Amino acid sequence: MRFGRVPVAVGLAIGLVLLPTGPAGADPEPTIGQAKAKLDKLNDRADKVVDRFNTANERYKKARTAYTKLNDSYKRKLATVADLRDQVISMAVESYKTGNDVTAFPGLFGTTDPEDRLAELALAEQVTRERAEKLAAFDRANRGLKADRDKAQEALESADKERDGVEKERSEVLKLIVQQKKLLRKLGAYNQGNPNSTGIEYTGPASGNAAAVLRFAFAQVGKPYVFGGTGPGGYDCSGLTQAAWRAAGVSLPRTTWEQWAWGAKRKVPLNSLQPGDLIFSEGLGHVSIYAGNGKIVHAPQTGDVVKVVPLASSGRSIVGAVRP
Repeated sequence: MRFGRVPVAVGLAIGLVLLPTGPAGADPEPTIGQAKAKLDKLNDRADKVVDRFNTANERYKKARTAYTKLNDSYKRKLATVADLRDQVISMAVESYKTGNDVTAFPGLFGTTDPEDRLAELALAEQVTRERAEKLAAFDRANRGLKADRDKAQEALESADKERDGVEKERSEVLKLIVQQKKLLRKLGAYNQGNPNSTGIEYTGPASGNAAAVLRFAFAQVGKPYVFGGTGPGGYDCSGLTQAAWRAAGVSLPRTTWEQWAWGAKRKVPLNSLQPGDLIFSEGLGHVSIYAGNGKIVHAPQTGDVVKVVPLASSGRSIVGAVRP
């Protein structure tokens, strides 16, 4: 049976009905496995970027502290110069009133008594010496003032440069966080944590300083991972290790890289781990604390919380360990 020709308008209408309604060329949604693999890569990248952020932030704080010290010194010297300037002006006014020559002192050559004359000469010499000392002090302080001002200005410029570096790293971290949270929510694994968590009790085998470290770290369990976080409401990985060892009276540097370098002479074999040891991942993007019995306590990554997990399940290759 023949239907004849279909009118053009009708043919177009049929074609439109038959076209797929979804977006043309849309990428298929990633599988759970693909999402997990992408999250692992994001977490690894974020580890390194967060440590760069922390490093830049530490440099900025040091540069800002240096500027503050130099600027305070400059201000103190400026006040000293102003005071000396007032004294010099007073001296000049006095000299103008009495004459520029010390011989203009009343009665200096009017006395006929040799002893009186010697006393007046000694007084004139003392006044002259004091004036000379004040002028010299003013000259020294005034010459040093410009150098101090220039040093303070250079320190401020350095601090501003470091601050720009911090903002650059912060911007990249924030972009990564958006991607991490999106994937975690897709996987149903996003955990915002509780900044007021009281954690859990440590009952492991540690003793001495290490016991104090782990009691502190376990008391932070449940608090959120926060990039740049040093507590008390949230931590990143090196922020937690630093705070935990501080609780035991040991001062660690701020960043993962710095902690690894600080421990250059304190490294221990992985088969000799003891509670409290710091365990560093390959690439030095992450650090955790060995809790004993094959477990670690750490602040993993965005969308997660401080937690205790088996060392074997941390998901990161280990490069070494340090015993503070």
